[in-house]
Amino acid sequence: MSTAFYQELFRPAVYKRSQGRTTRMATGAAIGVVAVLSCWRLMGVFGASHWMLHYLLPGLLLILGLWVAFRIVNWPRFADFLIAVEGEVVKVKWPSRLELIRSSVVVLVTLALLTSFLFVYDLFWSFLLIDWMQIAGAPQAS
Repeated sequence: MSTAFYQELFRPAVYKRSQGRTTRMATGAAIGVVAVLSCWRLMGVFGASHWMLHYLLPGLLLILGLWVAFRIVNWPRFADFLIAVEGEVVKVKWPSRLELIRSSVVVLVTLALLTSFLFVYDLFWSFLLIDWMQIAGAPQAS
């Protein structure tokens, strides 16, 4: 990692405060959830051994993880990427409710047909192979 990254890690400023707020907040929240769950799991690993291992270490790691989450979404290169992502998402034409229902029905019917076909195909080959094994005198699996 470059020294610019480490300098950026310890800077408390918000990069381009008004741009890409939603995407950056969602990304920061997701990274924060990973940090919280990781520290919670770490508390479970240590059990009730020593209070420093059970509370202090996960707490310090949680604070560090949340700070890193805040700084990563404000790192200029990553923040510019998230700003661009939000700009592209605004351009997306989202389907109407009717289009969404029609597409979902098509997917569910296709899945039902494929599942039925594979079920019949599996039954055919299992019966055929079981008959061949009985003819050949191979022992059957129970």
